[in-house]
Formats: sequence, structure tokens, C-alpha cells
Amino acid sequence: MWQGTVVLRPGRLIYAGRLGVAHSHRHAAVQLVLATTEPVRLRDESGAAWQGHAAVIPSGAVHEMAGACAGLIAWIDADGLFGQALTRRVRCTGLPLDSVTAWAAAAQPLLDDGIRAAALAGGTPSTVIDQVLGTLAEASPLAEKPLHPALQRAVALLPTLLDHSVHLGQLAGAAGISASRLGHLFSDELGLPFRAHVRWARLQRAIDHARRGVTLTEAAHAAGFADSAHLTRVCHEMFGLPPSLLARAVDWH
Repeated sequence: MWQGTVVLRPGRLIYAGRLGVAHSHRHAAVQLVLATTEPVRLRDESGAAWQGHAAVIPSGAVHEMAGACAGLIAWIDADGLFGQALTRRVRCTGLPLDSVTAWAAAAQPLLDDGIRAAALAGGTPSTVIDQVLGTLAEASPLAEKPLHPALQRAVALLPTLLDHSVHLGQLAGAAGISASRLGHLFSDELGLPFRAHVRWARLQRAIDHARRGVTLTEAAHAAGFADSAHLTRVCHEMFGLPPSLLARAVDWH
């Protein structure tokens, strides 16, 4: 049974707690799996099974998971800088991208570098995942410097526009910058393309509303989704989990 805590940041959702069963599915995000107690069990589309403590599953790869253990899972936007870097790491194994052996081989540095031990030692989920990304992606975290003023204005304005379609040109005009320049700033300073950032903002708003006890339809409309089916489809595509589970079965930080 899924029961734990979640941190949602632009481009990543981090879950820590009991890992449950996830039947055969694929999703749009790159998935990091780190079991901190018993091994997690994974199966790929061919039926090949594996159990161990760390795996990197690329976007679009069909898989099943049987948890019954404690651990961390992070869903990383495949279009972002870290998602692309993690996908390259799976490719560098030389094994088929859709094979469970490639997913395990790509995550081997987690075990070699003692990150699992850090998780066992009580590191916060966000801290541990930051370590994971730095190790596996071979990319430094985005520089912690003040955002470009126009990007700051755009990020502040975005939540006020989610009731309807959000266009880069519209947001750029309000922020006082060209659309092309703002698009580059989203990728360069936030590590996510503009459209991906909007998608994550909508998911966060919808789940926030669902947690307050409104219906999924109301939560979907509040975040700019067409209806609850649209919201559910996007959640399944990104995480392989329904929004109802994310809203009720976990604590949010």
C-alpha cells in the first residue's frame, strides 16, 4: 500500500514512504527508484524480472513494480535538463532502453557512492534526490542565483493564468520581454521548457485543490484541465498513479 510523504517541485515529484504495487504502465517522466529496506521488484514489458535497490526507468518504458518496502521514488520531467541527462545514462549502458537490466545498470552509481546509505541515515527526501541527480545525471544542480527579473515576473504571474490556456507570448508581454527570450530563460535558469513548467504548475494546483476535499472535477477545472478525466490521464501519464491516491494517501510538504 502506498503511504508516505510527497514533495512537488517544478519538474519533479518526490515520494518517500512505503512503495506499493504499480501494475503495468508507462509514463512521460523519468523515474528514479531507491529502495531503502527490502529490494524493490520490477518487471519490464518482455516479462524479465529483477529485484534490487536502485533503478532508473526512462520515459515511455512499460514496467510493473511490486513494492512492499520503504524507499524513495522521484518522477523527473523527461524534457528537463536532468531528465535528458538521466535518459542518456540509460542509453550509455548499451542495453535496450526498455530492459530492466539497463535500468538497474544505469543506477549502479547510487550503490557505489553510498547514496542509499545516506537515505538510510535519515537524509530528507529532497536532499537525497538532489544527491541522486548530481551522481546519476553527472550534472551540477542549477546555479542558485537570483532569477532574471523578467523570469521572476513570469513565474509570479503564471499561477494567475492557469484557469485558461497559457501562451508564452501572452506571459512574455506581461513580463516585459520577448517570447523567444523568455522561452530560453525557462530552459536555462529553471531547467524546464515553458510548456513543461506550465504542466507541472497545473498538476500542483489540481492536487492542492483535491487535498482540500473538493471533487476531482472541481480540482481539474481550478487548474485549467478540461475535466477530471483529463486530470486523471495526465497524472497517469506522468506518475503512473491516479490523482485521488496522491491527494489522500500521502502527506504533502
